[in-house]
Amino acid sequence: MVADDQLIWGAGDRIVFPWEKDGWTHLYSISATAESGKAMLLTPGEFEVEHVSAAVDGQEIVYSSNQGDIDRRHIWKVTPSGKPTSVTSGTGLEWKPVATSDGKGIAFLRSDARRPDRPAIIVGNGSPQELAPESVPAEFPESALVEPQQVIFSGADGMKIHGQLFLPRNLDSSKRHPALLFFHGGSRRQMLLGWHYMYYYRNAYAMNQFLANHGYIVLSVNYRSGIGYGMEFREALNYGATGGSEFNDVMGAGLYLRGRTDVDPQRIGLWGGSYGGYLTAMGLSRASDLFAAGVDMHGVHDWNLVIRNFVPAYDPQARPDAARLAFESSPLSSIKTWRSPVLLIHGDDDRNVPFSETVHLVEALRAQGVEFEQLIFPDEIHDFLIFADWVRAYKASADFFDRHLKK
Repeated sequence: MVADDQLIWGAGDRIVFPWEKDGWTHLYSISATAESGKAMLLTPGEFEVEHVSAAVDGQEIVYSSNQGDIDRRHIWKVTPSGKPTSVTSGTGLEWKPVATSDGKGIAFLRSDARRPDRPAIIVGNGSPQELAPESVPAEFPESALVEPQQVIFSGADGMKIHGQLFLPRNLDSSKRHPALLFFHGGSRRQMLLGWHYMYYYRNAYAMNQFLANHGYIVLSVNYRSGIGYGMEFREALNYGATGGSEFNDVMGAGLYLRGRTDVDPQRIGLWGGSYGGYLTAMGLSRASDLFAAGVDMHGVHDWNLVIRNFVPAYDPQARPDAARLAFESSPLSSIKTWRSPVLLIHGDDDRNVPFSETVHLVEALRAQGVEFEQLIFPDEIHDFLIFADWVRAYKASADFFDRHLKK
């Protein structure tokens, strides 16, 4: 769980802690004084507890979760020995709750489909009150934004996958339009039905709104190995470097778009950053007949390179079978069938995904005769430090898609 402490000493000498015993991240409590005892499940159900904190007196634990609303976040509270009570609900998102010192209120951050995050508070049984309404400028174009719709479709192997569908305003459904898939990074992330609580993904949400505003039908895909849908989904079989099973979700999403009567099947593209860049490259390398173009931001192209970033002792030569599987799970292993044009964006001081990932891919694309463009940011890291670089990257992406999918 997202909290300063993973063990919370609650009222009645009960210790509250997270546990995935039933396959979902829940809160449990156990007596701190009894010689033996059974852990009590405080938050039962098929949902995940995320941001957690305790009231000063330990009488209540406040937390955010997707209980009863799997693609959003709301605030709940529970006593160390009681049942959960809903604090917020509706079509917005709420997270990072903190109980006030007098025990009368709960402060938190909130957003919705059109307005990004800002602080709010609930006192007693009242309604949420904005704490800093001026934090969203008056000129912010919320009236031009759309409300994404929840969609659930099947991956190529039948697994149920959630996504958020952005439809342009005043869409003429009698005509066919260009469409895009978006894949988040992580992969331990979940995109939501509103402005995200993390900076990188707030930017991505804004970009999807921008693309919808410019006539694209956009589907943001919560592929397997992400959070929010239980441990089995997060720890999916054969994901990443052990088989790239998320490619099933890339194909399932592409086929979902192709089957829509308002989508032009010849003008489907895809984009994403980091792990999303990996899946973008997987789609282009393995299904260029389905995906006409893509934007790959600092993506993984050979797992054997990036694994060393996180496991310095990893030696592909010492583990040839694992290295072979890792390469077969990478876009570079399918370079012979890559035909669609791609825009590659990367900072050359990236400490998460080595810049060499893009260098190797460019060499392979050039040898294969595949059309590609590059936007390289000198001295820039993975999560771009300079706001102008985000703007430049997104403008270049929109221009690239306009040239390849609109004309």
